[in-house]
Amino acid sequence: MSLLNVGARALMANQTVLQTTGNNIANVNTPGYSRQTVQLQTVESQYSGSGYIGKGVNVATITRSYSEFLTRQAALAGATSAGDTTRAEKLKQLESLFPAGTMGIGAAVSDMLNAFSDVASAPTDLTARTVALTKTNEMASRLRNTSTLLDDLQQGVKLELDQKTTAINTLATSIAAVNDKIARATGNGQPPNDLLDQRDQLVRELNQYVQTSSVQATDGTTSVFIGGSQALVMGITAATVALSKDEFGDPNKTKLTLTRAGATITMNEDLLGGGEVSGLLRFQNGDMNEARNLLGRYTLALSTSLNEQHKLGLDLDGNTGGNLFTPATLGNLNLWPASSNTGAATLGLSITDASQFAASDYEINFTGAAAGTVTRRSDGVVTAFSAVPIVVDGLSISVTAGAVNGDRFLIKPFSTAASTIATEFSTPRALAVASPVAGMMGSSNTGSLQLANLSAKSSSISATDVVLTFTSNSTYTRSDIAGSFAYVPGQAISGGTPTEWTLTLQGTPNALDTFTVKQQPVAYRNLNSGNASAMMNVRDLPMFDGAAVTDGYASLIAQIGIRAMSADYSANVSNAIALTAEKERTGVSGVNLDEEASKLLQYQQAYQASAKMIQVASSIFDTLIQTLGR
Repeated sequence: MSLLNVGARALMANQTVLQTTGNNIANVNTPGYSRQTVQLQTVESQYSGSGYIGKGVNVATITRSYSEFLTRQAALAGATSAGDTTRAEKLKQLESLFPAGTMGIGAAVSDMLNAFSDVASAPTDLTARTVALTKTNEMASRLRNTSTLLDDLQQGVKLELDQKTTAINTLATSIAAVNDKIARATGNGQPPNDLLDQRDQLVRELNQYVQTSSVQATDGTTSVFIGGSQALVMGITAATVALSKDEFGDPNKTKLTLTRAGATITMNEDLLGGGEVSGLLRFQNGDMNEARNLLGRYTLALSTSLNEQHKLGLDLDGNTGGNLFTPATLGNLNLWPASSNTGAATLGLSITDASQFAASDYEINFTGAAAGTVTRRSDGVVTAFSAVPIVVDGLSISVTAGAVNGDRFLIKPFSTAASTIATEFSTPRALAVASPVAGMMGSSNTGSLQLANLSAKSSSISATDVVLTFTSNSTYTRSDIAGSFAYVPGQAISGGTPTEWTLTLQGTPNALDTFTVKQQPVAYRNLNSGNASAMMNVRDLPMFDGAAVTDGYASLIAQIGIRAMSADYSANVSNAIALTAEKERTGVSGVNLDEEASKLLQYQQAYQASAKMIQVASSIFDTLIQTLGR
């Protein structure tokens, strides 16, 4: 009987091994499956006078090939790769919205400014004026269209974030449910391998959306944390994540919140780590916001400068020019109070110098009624103020009474500029291309004096002529101001109070040479094009971090391109790391078909030998019975 028992135990053990090996082969392509191995143990021997006699083999347990370190490392690398890849893909889409070449905004701006050169050559030609106005409309249309495309991309990102937060909640609920099953099964004394694999796979899938860390409890459950230390899954219960606006209510920014037991926590974006949700939030709240500010600054600076210059000219009917573009309304859409404010102050926003704009949002923190700090969010530069209005980067921020310590405001000067730009009029006669100021060299001049530039700084020019008379090649006198002045070729000379015009002369004058600045005669107002030339010269103004208008768009696409290139590099690196980490994990946990096939042959032979053992034992037992029966 002992031989029969040994054979029976061996047969059952080898059958279990064969079944487990077959299960490995069947699940070779199952995501998250870990190779299982049967652990055999010897049955305790029986003592006899001749020594201990073996009683066969038993199955001790079935384990899975698993490395906690490699599993965590692969999940973390996968989360980082998912976040970087998602952000890089979105940045490529963003980059495509700012094309170079003839289809770009820069080309439209250049075409518009160049069209004013034709008007400057023929100021009374309605065809040239119509072309200039058409090019102006085309430029405004491209800016508006780009803003619309940004809105569409923003909406797409929002929809993706909604879908992915729903997926996070579904996975969290599934992990909690599997935790419950594992806790119940662990009481049986054997590891529930398939449930453990299922949970690990769910955690890996969760890391594709948001980076997690986990802690295992003694009952076999695993708690999952996101954002550093916020519990998404605690044992057999799951929290809920959702999307919300930030504390200022900015519609273009989103925060991730976590709700557990009725308490809601706003997650710190910097602590989310990897995952697709983190990548989308970084893109939306950082990259997309910068693109909006770059486009808005470009639009607002250009339209403000052209408006200011256009208002200094005279139209074809001799009227003072108005705005070329509809002026931007800097109001409620640009000023956002924090939800925690307790004061009653309201803010106002206006432009002081378009050439000083920085492509950024600003956060104002009050420490008193008229004191506090302004933080430029793009680079973190903090400027203290102790009086109002607050002047920073070409902007003036007015503050009404009622600000108290702790009040905060978000200023978004450029958020709506590109979406609302449009030309103010449609008739070409209204183009104010004539200059109200004229200059004239003395008829008896003998030097090499030349006019380099004469620009109006006011649409109202004094009717009294201003005569500059040179007393030498380096000094002159003025008819409007007593005294002698030094002449420096290329240095601007101003006139009027406040300034009505600026004059730049070149060359070397002789004594008694003169130059006269005067109000443009009515008879010549339609024939001159000084303001058209001044508007064309706007392209050379340093308005974008020191770059001229003609280089402003190139600078814009370069900044976005650098971000896209950097993100693509990071995505390639993190993807390579994730592939290596997953390869190392599957090297431990994955199924090797060749190895399992060889095991099948090995255990098949052991099974057949066990069966043969039972057959021999049965034959011996039959012989014994027959002998005793005689």
